[in-house]
Amino acid sequence: MKLAILSREPKLYSTTRLVEAAAQRGHEAVVVDHLHCNLVLEKGKPGIIYQGQKLEGIDAIIPRIGASVTFYGCAVVRQFEMMKVRTAVESQAIVRSRDKLRSMQILARAGVGMPKTAFTNYSDDVPEMIQQVGGAPVIIKLLEGTQGLGVVLAESEKAAQSVIEAFHNLKARIIVQEFIAESKGADLRAFVVNGEVVGAMKRQGKEGEFRSNLHRGGSGTLVKLSRAEKAAALLATKALGLGIAGVDMLQSKRGPLVLEVNSSPGLEGIEKSTGLDIAGKIIEYTVELAKKKKSKRTTPQASAAPLPDSQPD
Repeated sequence: MKLAILSREPKLYSTTRLVEAAAQRGHEAVVVDHLHCNLVLEKGKPGIIYQGQKLEGIDAIIPRIGASVTFYGCAVVRQFEMMKVRTAVESQAIVRSRDKLRSMQILARAGVGMPKTAFTNYSDDVPEMIQQVGGAPVIIKLLEGTQGLGVVLAESEKAAQSVIEAFHNLKARIIVQEFIAESKGADLRAFVVNGEVVGAMKRQGKEGEFRSNLHRGGSGTLVKLSRAEKAAALLATKALGLGIAGVDMLQSKRGPLVLEVNSSPGLEGIEKSTGLDIAGKIIEYTVELAKKKKSKRTTPQASAAPLPDSQPD
C-alpha cells in the first residue's frame, strides 16, 4: 500500500514514527505538506498538484492537521475524499472536533459526561454565567486555544468577571467551565483507534500548574482506565465520527468528564509513557481502510456518496 501522511513537519516524532511503522509492515509512506498542495476542481476530475506533479497512486491518507491550518488542511482532506482516497480521519470530523463549542454540543447531545460549561456573547450576563457552572473558581478557555494556551483559572468571581470582560472586549470567543478540584491538576488521555482504546496515560501538571498538558511541562505515566472511562472515551470519539482520537478526561466524584477530543493527537507522549506501538495501530487501521476501498471498486461512480459537508451532525 502507498500511504500519504499529511504533515507540515516530516521530522516531528509523530510523523517519523508513522513512516517507520508503515515501512516495518511493508508499506510505503510519503509525507505531504498539505499547505503546499494545489487543489484542482473540475467536473468529474478532482486532483491535487504537489511539488509540480499530480498526486496519484495514493491508497489512503493519515491527516496530521494543525489547529492553525484547519481550514486549508480540511480542504485538502476533502479533495482526497472526492478522489475516492480513504482517510484515517474524515474532513468533517476534524472540523467538528476543532470547534470547541460545537464539539461540546455534540458530546452533550450524545450523553457524554463533561464539566458544566457556559457560553455567552454578552458581557452583562457574566455573573449569572459563572453561577451556572457552580461559581468560582472557574476555568475560562479560548475556543481557538490549543495545548493549554488560552486557558485561565479564575479563583474568584471578581477575577472571573474581569477576565471574561477582557476577552469579550478583544472580541475573543470563550467558554466558561466548572473547576474540578478533585482532579488535582491531572487528567487522562485515552488514545482511540478504530473504536478501540489502544493506550492511555495519566498526565500530571507540574507543581503549581492546573493544566496537565505535556507542552506545559506536565508528565505522563501509564494508566489502566476503568470501564466507565473507556466507555466515555469511545462514546465521545463515536459522537464526533473520528477514526483516530485522543480523548482528554478528568476524574471526578461523578465519574469521568470529557474535556476535549483531539483529532490529531501527538504520539510521543503516549508512546513513551506506555511503551506501546500506537503508530503501528494507526498504520494497520489505515491499511484496512484502503483494502476495503479496493474491494468496492466495482461500485458505479454514479452512486457515489455526497460530500462530507452535506452530512448532518
